[in-house]
Amino acid sequence: MKRVTGIGGVFFKSEDPKQLKAWYQKHLEVGEVFQWTDLNQPDAKAPAQTIWSPFKKDTTYFAPSEKPFMLNYRVHDLRALLAVLREEGVTIVGEVEEHPYGKFGWILDPEGNKIELWEPID
Repeated sequence: MKRVTGIGGVFFKSEDPKQLKAWYQKHLEVGEVFQWTDLNQPDAKAPAQTIWSPFKKDTTYFAPSEKPFMLNYRVHDLRALLAVLREEGVTIVGEVEEHPYGKFGWILDPEGNKIELWEPID
């Protein structure tokens, strides 16, 4: 079974997300979406993308983790993976959510970092 197939997103808390996004855009030309390319077809866009997004410092989206960041990993079959992780004793957080852009589930690693798992609709 495939588990993680890529990095779907990097999320972190910020004092002023709007201002921080503008700074990164101006000085580093970093936007909110990194669109990856296939090295074998450099002129064609690959379906994979990584989201980069600061959140307000008081967000509860990373709960129950108290860490100032959360990683999002792309996965192939979210429900099957969560079932295996549950059997392996991994802490599952909340219920699977389905959106037009994919399914989401959450787990905690041994240090209490919340990890978002995303099965995208490519």
